[in-house]
Amino acid sequence: MHASAPPYMHGWFHRLQAAARASLAHESHGDIRYIIVAERISIYQVDEDDMEVFLLLHSVVMHVTAALVILVYIPLSAPVKLLVRAFVKPLRKEDLRGKVVLITGASSGIGEELAYQYAKEGACLALVARREQALKAVAAAALERGAPDVLVFPGDVSDPDQSRRAVEETVAHFGKLNHLVANAGIWSSCSFDQVTNITAFTKLMDVNFWGSVYPTYYALPHLKASKGKLIVCSSAAGTVATSRMAFYNASKAAQLRFYETLRTEVGSEVGITILTPGYVESEITKGKGIQKTGEVAVDEDARDAQIGVFPVGRVEALCEVALDGIRNGDWYVTWPSMYRPLQLIACLAPEVLDWMSNAMYKEAATAQGRRPLGQRILEATGGKRLYPPSLLQPRIKTD
Repeated sequence: MHASAPPYMHGWFHRLQAAARASLAHESHGDIRYIIVAERISIYQVDEDDMEVFLLLHSVVMHVTAALVILVYIPLSAPVKLLVRAFVKPLRKEDLRGKVVLITGASSGIGEELAYQYAKEGACLALVARREQALKAVAAAALERGAPDVLVFPGDVSDPDQSRRAVEETVAHFGKLNHLVANAGIWSSCSFDQVTNITAFTKLMDVNFWGSVYPTYYALPHLKASKGKLIVCSSAAGTVATSRMAFYNASKAAQLRFYETLRTEVGSEVGITILTPGYVESEITKGKGIQKTGEVAVDEDARDAQIGVFPVGRVEALCEVALDGIRNGDWYVTWPSMYRPLQLIACLAPEVLDWMSNAMYKEAATAQGRRPLGQRILEATGGKRLYPPSLLQPRIKTD
């Protein structure tokens, strides 16, 4: 056997050769004669030089492809995409009247506002969240805004059985499912070395990742049947590594990659729009999340340390932009728009983003305790007054 063959193949080769010698040299089956000659058994093997050439070839192909995409495809396709977006997509915008939309995490924040935006367009709604009374209040408001019918399902989508029942009850009630909005999420903001209860942070993956995947799994056959759409509320944090949010960033990155992969698998059967918002008014930006001790609580000081001088957008503005993108069939919706160049920097010059993050979140002692730079600037300038009014009076729905 060839000297360069991997060791694990030697035993296999010799066993095959011995078996061939022991077999009949000639076996006849009708007019077909099979000749087995053990001494002539040969296995083509690739030595190390061949493999290096093979890898080099692929490397050259990928680099040339990347160069063609950057130098040719992007410059040529950009104006075409702009023309399509300006003149073609408005003519093909989806009519949502009578469509059935299932929204998870619908009791507050982005999920609540998306319910209202869909209601204004005449869609029927199925709303899922853990807080029943808050969910019923959202349902009543959605009916007032024009939704023909609203189904309420109190449940926890991080539980696969409850996700299954939410989808089944929606289809049983309305007879179909056109859109699934996977929106349920939870936040955390603390440095990794400040965590005192590491196991509590598994909840972030349970809610942010599996809480999207479970309802998607059960809804996908119905979405394929209706040629519907799947909308997932990820985050700019899934593309930009921001300090103090390691667990949250990881859960959103996993979510983002899952749905990008799913898009390649389902093709045109189901449209997938991924929302990657930045800081937007919600219970998250009110400070609700998993604290370093592992408890879910509201901590405005931790919120201010995280957001710092970054602006917080109005949830209504985000959802108007999001629904427009959903109806157009856009692959991604990023808002506020300032996060688009940040994503580009993260891709092309990650060291710059790393420096910015270190500088913004580096803590220093103050009269109020240790504060990162962003929070010190926020407090010194009174920039907190620019927060949306809902963040200045952070009432959290508890029922």
